Amino acid sequence: MKTGVGVIVLATLALSPTIGRAGAWVQPKGKGQVILKYEAMRADGGFDPIGVERPLLEPREDASLGVFAEYGLTSRLTLQIKGDWQDGRDAFVDYEGRGPIEAGLTWQVWRDDRNAVSLYGGYADAGEGRNAGYAPPGVGEHDWEARVSAGRSFGATARRLGMDHAFVEVQVARRLRDDLPDETRMDATAGARFGDGDWMALAQAFGGAADGGARWLSLEASVVRDLGSWSVQAGWRQTVAGRETSVAHGPVLAIWRRF
Repeated sequence: MKTGVGVIVLATLALSPTIGRAGAWVQPKGKGQVILKYEAMRADGGFDPIGVERPLLEPREDASLGVFAEYGLTSRLTLQIKGDWQDGRDAFVDYEGRGPIEAGLTWQVWRDDRNAVSLYGGYADAGEGRNAGYAPPGVGEHDWEARVSAGRSFGATARRLGMDHAFVEVQVARRLRDDLPDETRMDATAGARFGDGDWMALAQAFGGAADGGARWLSLEASVVRDLGSWSVQAGWRQTVAGRETSVAHGPVLAIWRRF
């Protein structure tokens, strides 16, 4: 497959505490999960420096196959590792290669029956693929990221609305980059379980701004089905606003395995 930028969103996938604990909810000690995710994005246009959508010279196609793994080292500290393989093309480049590989730790700052707050610190080693969606392949060196996540789950309130469980989560991050602009990111997720808890609907927003340059906001809707210790996810992502970034859309598919 010859397709464009593969962007890791596994870092920003905020999961319900009953099905995964990336983000505000950490993994219990000795427990973990692995998520294998495939994305296939296409863009026929892009946002210019003032946010007006313009047609591209040629369509830009994006594909990535990524893995995200996390493991509870203690009851309050979770190890996270992620990476992907990309290939793609646009009007100027045709490439294939590894994206950035990142490792980090999430610390549970505070948690009660309904609320959770955590802090994440991570380091990423750039690859020969796109290390940022707005940058050419291979540009970038080393990144450091600090992220704070806060989430709240709803039990009785959700059941009164016909849901088995619901939650919301917000994450804010600062990414310090070599050979690329530093970035500020904000991601939000709302999710609800239904069908006796075996199904979950997710609505997510991924936004960010590079210092003095690109901005982006993408929306994603997906459905997750539990199958014992496995889960499958299918969804759709769409870029809805930005500057100096492509207007991409396409399917997102994932397989989760908890252990």
